[in-house]
Amino acid sequence: MKPILAFDVYGTLVDPMGMAELLAPDAGEAAESVSSQWREKQLEFSFRKGLMRMYEDFGACTRQALRYAMASHRLELSREREDELMGDYLSLPAFDDSLPALKSLEGDYLMYAFSNGTYPALEKVLGHNDLLPMFDGLVSVDDIKSFKPDPAVYAYARRATGAMD
Repeated sequence: MKPILAFDVYGTLVDPMGMAELLAPDAGEAAESVSSQWREKQLEFSFRKGLMRMYEDFGACTRQALRYAMASHRLELSREREDELMGDYLSLPAFDDSLPALKSLEGDYLMYAFSNGTYPALEKVLGHNDLLPMFDGLVSVDDIKSFKPDPAVYAYARRATGAMD
C-alpha cells in the first residue's frame, strides 16, 4: 500500500491573507490588519468551540471572526457585503508552490486534504485552484463536530484515510 499524506488546506495550500485585497474597499489602509485578525480569530474561535464542545461549522467561525475583526477596527459591513466576502473566502488563492508540490508527490502517495472546513467549502476552494484533482479524498472535521487541534480529529483523519484500522 502507498504511504498516506494528509494536507491542511487553509494556511497550507491556500492563503487566507488573500482576503486583504478584497477587504481594501471596506477597510482601506487597515485591510491587512483586518485580514490578519480575521484569520487569527477564526482559528481562536474554532479552537475554543472545539474545547468547549460547542461545534459550529468552520464557515460560522469564519463569519464570526470577520465580524469581530471589523468591529475591533471600528468598521462596519452590510449583511450583503459580509455575505459577498464569505463567498469570496471560498475562492482564496493557492500558495504559488501548492500545485507544484502536490504534483511532485503524485503517484507515490495517497493524498488527502484534511481540514476544519466543510466538504462543500473544500470542494469549492480546492476546485477554484485546480487542486481538487490532486487528492484521493477529502477529510472534514465536520464529520465528528470538533476542530483541530482536538486529538480526536486527528484520530478520525487516520481512520478516514485508512492510515489506521
